[in-house]
Amino acid sequence: MNAPVPNGPPRVPSDSMPPGRAALSVTWAALPVLTLGYGTAFTFAAAALWRRSLHLLLASLAYIGLFVTLLRVQGDGPERLAGVLIFALAVVGSAHAFLIRSRVFDPDGLSGIGNEQVVERVRRQRLLREKARELAARDPGLARELRIGRPDLPREYQDGGLVDVNHAPAGVLTQLPGVTGEMAEQIVRVRAETGGFLSAEELSAVAGLPPDLTPGIADHAVFIR
Repeated sequence: MNAPVPNGPPRVPSDSMPPGRAALSVTWAALPVLTLGYGTAFTFAAAALWRRSLHLLLASLAYIGLFVTLLRVQGDGPERLAGVLIFALAVVGSAHAFLIRSRVFDPDGLSGIGNEQVVERVRRQRLLREKARELAARDPGLARELRIGRPDLPREYQDGGLVDVNHAPAGVLTQLPGVTGEMAEQIVRVRAETGGFLSAEELSAVAGLPPDLTPGIADHAVFIR
């Protein structure tokens, strides 16, 4: 049974955001304290411009009002009032920023899903497959020694998930997109008769695979002779 999805607002950035964005959100929220309240209005104003948020706009206007009052009081007003204004700008402003930082840096609550990391991982796998194919084309013997396209064998070389159609067993061939166990057995039989294949197009034509599988196979297959 799947665990229920929790309701309510997204977790704070330190729980759900990538480390870089979480660190940036903490720095932003700490600016009012770090600047002793003098940077509070600018902190919220920048966020208001970035997110186009009415809440942030009203907050920045309020902190601008407090900041202007502080500048006037520091000239000839009572020191106690100046201290209260500095406390409001620095401490209250920072607490306010920490409270809403998830809405500023993760307004949709999507950072914790990790889609960006997944996309980057897929791109990296594609690049690894491309590099492995280039190596196999230049030096098939080295490719066989590195066991490119042979996840069934112990190896260290990272090929991005390639499958060597000319040498891999039927069980590994099923890792090709859309290739069933029956198709894999057919590939092995035809391979034994013909000595192997040169491309995904030839594989599909000679082994009688559905044409719509060819692009996916081409993306994940290598044909080492």
